[in-house]
Amino acid sequence: MLLPIAEVLTQKEVKQFRAHIDNAPWQDGKLSAGSQASFVKSNQQLDDSNEITQSLSNTLLHRLQTHSTFVSATLPFKFYPPKFNRYQNNGSYGLHVDSSIMTTPSQETIRTDISATLFLTDPDEYEGGELMIETQYGAQEVKLNAGDLIVYPSTSLHEVKPVTKGSRISAFLWVQSLVKNSQQREILFELDQSIQVLTMDRGADDAEVRRLSGVYHNSIRQWSEC
Repeated sequence: MLLPIAEVLTQKEVKQFRAHIDNAPWQDGKLSAGSQASFVKSNQQLDDSNEITQSLSNTLLHRLQTHSTFVSATLPFKFYPPKFNRYQNNGSYGLHVDSSIMTTPSQETIRTDISATLFLTDPDEYEGGELMIETQYGAQEVKLNAGDLIVYPSTSLHEVKPVTKGSRISAFLWVQSLVKNSQQREILFELDQSIQVLTMDRGADDAEVRRLSGVYHNSIRQWSEC
């Protein structure tokens, strides 16, 4: 499932993030690339050990853990905490698949089921820099407003096109979901969205709302890995 989520951060919050990022140290993005990705990666990343980076990462992680649409779409079990990158001067990230298993800074091992990118620059601030994601319907081009997030399967081939003018700044992270199968997650997301609409329309005590809620939770119970 390829899902954009608007306004995860407000414009005021984006400006605050950007102000902090401007005072944080950047380093070569290849330092965190896998053996294959290092050949196609040309960008910069904030130093993960820096206090500013850690504070921004924790703030964003807390926001996502409490964001109803994000939680509904990903059913998170474990997170690889948000990192921050910058593309400029023709920087790009060639076609690749994210590593299947990662070790977090706290030395916790996670399986990467879902990737997410939060845009921190608006499209008119840079040229190029499209996130291209291969799907069963062909390549999809993503270039969202600052504060918006895109969620997509970590199994997808994807790339960041060269940034030919300006700078593209983003946050990115990975999720290990309670439900490993992406098709099952998509079914659960659609069901949950319908339940929310029906609850607003009919009320939580409606018999059909309760029935669908039971189907939803029993499906998670059947498909969950924990």
